[in-house]
Amino acid sequence: MLAGVTFIPVMVSTVMLSQIKLWVWPSVLLMLINMAFVIAGNTFRSRALTGIRWGFLAAFFALAAAGLFSHLRSSRTVTRSHLYTAVNIYLLLGLLWATLYLGIDAFYPGSIQIGSQPAQHATNLLYFSLITLSTIGYGDIVPLSGEARILAALEGVTGVLYIAITVALLVGRFRTELWDSTHPADMTRDSSRDRE
Repeated sequence: MLAGVTFIPVMVSTVMLSQIKLWVWPSVLLMLINMAFVIAGNTFRSRALTGIRWGFLAAFFALAAAGLFSHLRSSRTVTRSHLYTAVNIYLLLGLLWATLYLGIDAFYPGSIQIGSQPAQHATNLLYFSLITLSTIGYGDIVPLSGEARILAALEGVTGVLYIAITVALLVGRFRTELWDSTHPADMTRDSSRDRE
């Protein structure tokens, strides 16, 4: 089930990014580099290779989220696909921070603690990431190192800012659409004034 939850936003973002020409090659390059580190990490079993792998995957998620947000920001209308894109970006942000936590945990084992045990599973860190992104913070998983604490704080701020900016953006576009559809005479009057 977790693989499906993480696979869906990755596939949707890949399809969306393939339609935006500027973002295709950087995302493909990051995925190829990540695949190379996955193979190298599974072959040589090194913490450093695993940490670097999580870093490149985090870079892919960051690039995908930035590309999709750029697409969302430049759109002139609000459709159902834009709402799905906004949700997808939010899930990508959760995956981005989860991979950053996994990278920190690979380089500094024990920097994130679940109860009395150090975090060892990607599912636990994904759960921690989504809870932190939504600023719920149950307290059952605790960042111990300074790096992990800073990441958790930045993720909480990112979650709040993303919701605020995205809602403002979508509501602003919706209001513009509504105004344009209810006041077509004002648009023609304004365009005739511009010609004079």
